[in-house]
Amino acid sequence: MEKIWLKSYSPGVPTEIDVDALGSISDYFEKSVAQYADRKAFISGSTGVALTYRELDTLSRHVAAYFQSVLLLPKGTRVALMMPNLLQYPVCLFGLLRAGYVVVNVNPMYTPRELEHQLKDSGAEAMIVVEVFAHTLAKVIASTPVKHVLVTGLTDMMPWGKRVIGNFLIRHVKKAVPAYSLPGSLGLRDALTRGAQAIFKPVSFKPDDLAFLQYTGGTTGVSKGAMLTHRNVLANVEQGRVWFDPIIDKQEAMISITAIPLYHIYALGNSIGGIGSGGTNVLVADPRNIPAFVKVLAQYKFASLPAVNTLFIGLLNNRDFAKVDFSKLLFGVGGGAATQRAVADQWQQVTGTPLLEGYGLTECSPTVSVNPYDLKEFSGGIGLPVPSTEVSIRDAAGLELPVGQAGELCVKGPQVMKGYWKRPAETAAVMTSDGFLRTGDMAVMDESGFLKIVDRLKDMILVSGFNVYPNEVEEVVMMHPDVLEVAAVSKKDPNTGEGVKIFVVKKNPALTQEILIKHCREQLTAYKVPRYVEFLDDLPKSNVGKILRRELRERA
Repeated sequence: MEKIWLKSYSPGVPTEIDVDALGSISDYFEKSVAQYADRKAFISGSTGVALTYRELDTLSRHVAAYFQSVLLLPKGTRVALMMPNLLQYPVCLFGLLRAGYVVVNVNPMYTPRELEHQLKDSGAEAMIVVEVFAHTLAKVIASTPVKHVLVTGLTDMMPWGKRVIGNFLIRHVKKAVPAYSLPGSLGLRDALTRGAQAIFKPVSFKPDDLAFLQYTGGTTGVSKGAMLTHRNVLANVEQGRVWFDPIIDKQEAMISITAIPLYHIYALGNSIGGIGSGGTNVLVADPRNIPAFVKVLAQYKFASLPAVNTLFIGLLNNRDFAKVDFSKLLFGVGGGAATQRAVADQWQQVTGTPLLEGYGLTECSPTVSVNPYDLKEFSGGIGLPVPSTEVSIRDAAGLELPVGQAGELCVKGPQVMKGYWKRPAETAAVMTSDGFLRTGDMAVMDESGFLKIVDRLKDMILVSGFNVYPNEVEEVVMMHPDVLEVAAVSKKDPNTGEGVKIFVVKKNPALTQEILIKHCREQLTAYKVPRYVEFLDDLPKSNVGKILRRELRERA
């Protein structure tokens, strides 16, 4: 496909990045530490405790030295990280990467079965886990390859006085730390002490060395580990840097709010990218507590807030959110799931800035496309392919489709994964013969090169032979002022094969099925109108906030 999107780039954005100039994440980190030593790198949103770049350098070096010189683990060993957005996360992350290990990010909310699968599949030999979730590891560790465990407390990175108070409070919160037994495990603070007395040996890297085994969400089938190299991750970081560089003030630290879990590829990429520019990252451990989250936002003049649609909804429905200082806000970035127009319009009305929706996936480290920084209002699409990225819209036979026709979005670029860990057949199944990754998402491109996701290939609903895309139905339903959240799925129908069913969370208790269907008939052609409506108190979501349509399909 001709790169027609290049003509729509914002001023100052290059069409290509210098992939050959990319080194390792370790080199990238150490360069930033030297340049921004006294700036704050990460702040705990809940406590206000901060780590400067100098402190992050020292502590991560101690982590690296402990694993290298005390545990004697060789470069390339897989090490699992299982914790929410705590200051310990970047300390451990950069320590492990500097020592040449492969980081296996683990969702702390995993059940024992899910955790066991990921640890066995990755072959992780060591693990760092926050104490609140250590009981899950204790149930399965005997059947995994894990030999070394570090346990960190919620207050480990706090100054001594705050730590004592914090530990006192935690002990008096019932079941805050479930009982567990992990014989031979060591506390992270003890490991840091031992690491400070050990030797850190700098590691040499090749660009194609693995940095992460980043497991896909597992919302469709078995969770697989995407092999992301140092070059994959840094290429995507550089693509993001040059995209927004023309509007970033280099004289002061740009404050970003990270409410999406760092173990998720969306937040992971953003946080690594922020390090390169000397930015300050405010970590929010529990964004589902919206009132507490808004109090954190009120403390900072933040420039960037990446989030998912459901989190934007939660913020906008909090009366105190409108009182937050948005004077430094450059953009909100929607990703992880489709951003709905009604939500984006309300966001712009409240904050005075547009929502820049982007698109990515774990296999692409993650960004594929994003809207231009000079966008004046919500576009309803996922923007333009980022520099050095090729996209192709293809039909079921793999043939490229012309502009304006919907097909599967396929991607090629330096950010595309090396493949799935130990799954050559599944890797081959998602790669085309000419080197494009098949995303499984249906998209269309317009004459200016802007992309719009129509829907997931597997989420599409077939009503009497007509394609119905859930995103379109959901967007229409969300236009109704009495709707808080909605998800559309397919339901078997004796007359049409499949019918559209919507699950709705009400904003107004007076809302009825009849009112909603009447609203949809005014906005949608007949076969797209939901035939089934079910009201729920809330919708099932992943820990990132993505609505789990698979669970709703099973319920339907």
